[in-house]
This record gives sequence, C-alpha cells and structure tokens, in this order.
Amino acid sequence: MSVPVPALSLVVPVFNEEGSLRLLHEEIRRHVGGMGTEWEVVYVDDHSTDGSHGILLALREEDPHVRVVRFSRNYGQTAAMEAGFELARGSVIVTIDADLQNDPADIPRIVAELHSGYDLVAGWRKSRKDGLLLRRLPSIAANKLISFVTGTTVHDTGCTLKAFRRELIEKMPIYAEQHRFLPVLSMASGARVSEMVVNHRPRRFGQSKYGIGRAKRVALDLLTVKMLSSFSRRPLYYFAGLSIPFAMLTVVVLVTGLFDHGNLAGGAGAAQPLLIFVLLATACVYFLMLGLLAELAVKASDVHDRTASGPLVSSSNG
Repeated sequence: MSVPVPALSLVVPVFNEEGSLRLLHEEIRRHVGGMGTEWEVVYVDDHSTDGSHGILLALREEDPHVRVVRFSRNYGQTAAMEAGFELARGSVIVTIDADLQNDPADIPRIVAELHSGYDLVAGWRKSRKDGLLLRRLPSIAANKLISFVTGTTVHDTGCTLKAFRRELIEKMPIYAEQHRFLPVLSMASGARVSEMVVNHRPRRFGQSKYGIGRAKRVALDLLTVKMLSSFSRRPLYYFAGLSIPFAMLTVVVLVTGLFDHGNLAGGAGAAQPLLIFVLLATACVYFLMLGLLAELAVKASDVHDRTASGPLVSSSNG
C-alpha cells in the first residue's frame, strides 16, 4: 500500500536503540496518526551495532508510513539529521530522538505552534530527567555559553524535538555537530523562531550516546556558527577591528621614534624603530586588505541571498 505525498515528515536519528524503537513508533502512530494529515517517518540508522536495523526493516514492512536509511558507518547525529532532511518530503519536518526521552505527544502541539506563524519551533526540556552532573549541568553551561556568544534567546538549543518549515531547512546546510545550533542559524537567516516547553522523560533503555567528551567539538562548532551568523555579514568590520591595535602601535612607534631620533629615516639609531614601524604598518594594511577580500568573497557567494531574504511566508497546507 502506498502513502500519498505527506504534509508532515518526522526525522528520527537512530543509533543502538533496539529497546525503544517499537514503543516509539507506536506512540508516533497514535499521536501523529490522529492529527488528520498525511505523514511519514524517516528513520536514519547511524550504523547501529545492535538489532535496531532489523527492527526498522520490520517496521517498514508493517507500516507504509515508514522509510529507512542506513549509513555504512557511524557518522553522528548531525549527519543523520541532514540525511533525513534530504529524504523528507513533507512541507513540515519534525525531528525527534529515538530514545523515548522526547515525547511524541508533543508533536501535534509543536506543529500547531509552527502553523501559527513561525518558521522553526524549538522544544525546551525545562524539567530534564537526566543525571545532574554529566548531563544537566554541562547542558546548562553549554546553553548559557551559546546564548552569550550568539545572542539567541532559545533556552535549550540541544533539544532534538523541533519543527521546521521545509523552506527554512533547504536554505541551511549543516555539518559537524551543528544540529544543536539550528535555532541560531535560523535566527541569523531572518527566520521567525519560537520555543515551547516539552515533556522530557527518563531514559528507559540503553545508555546515552552523548557525554561531556563532546564539549570540545561543540565549542569549535560554536565558533564556526558565530562566524557564519555574524562575521559573514560584515567581515570588513572584524578585520578592521584586528587592524586597530597595530595601527595604534604604529602611531606610538612613529611618535616615539620622532622624539628619540629626530627622524625615523635618519641616522643609524633609527633603524630599529623604522623596522618596527614598517612591520606594524604592514600588519595593519594586511588585515584591512583581508577584510576587503572577505567582503568581495561574501558578495560573490550566495550567503546574503540565503540570510538576508527576510522572514519566510508561512505555509498554509498541513
């Protein structure tokens, strides 16, 4: 039995979640199936080493709403989400974890919020049911840092439960660990972003795949996202800022050289300050030229086409 082209697509990254998959799918069928819209669920198996893939294939045989893709090796959650985005056919795309900690009962609410005039709705696990030391405290610290660096007002950027309009996803390629920064990237593109408190449940099966060891990768991706969200809009400002200390030092060397030696260009004693003056002036000009080249590179690319198009028009279909 074939399923009509869906209006709603669920993307579910899966890695060693054999204990939760059937229960998760039953909850999805109950809550999403009752929304009165055509839907599909794309399970992306990130090369699970347990029985997850066999269960997914069985679910695909049992339910025509199910689509399954399997990676040849473990690529990580961001790659799994990106693959799901590419395969999803719905005008609305919802991402959700496979470990049952996200509650499928929240999907109708989050989709309704999206249709009220937003391009992205992010879930907020306000009452997390995770360990305090290894999960909650690092998450709070990471969210505070992300908010401070990027200026985003989203409380829980790491919550997988989110709803997107397709037009937004198509304008936003992601990689590395950047799935958690989608609200930041979306705000930078002029999208309308909302946040909704969602239910968070204790883990029932297996172990968490994400620990404190990801902190370094997240920090590096935060730097990348900061560059993408703000630097690309005005690179000349950043390079000009880097050139200011060198310009100030150039003036200091010039003034002190004139007072100490009468003239930077005259006398053997002027050689050292003259060399320093030339090096500092060169560094100043170098950063300014880099800024101009970056401006040309940004204008020649499609970055501004993607990020300066303003808020997207809400879709009216389910």
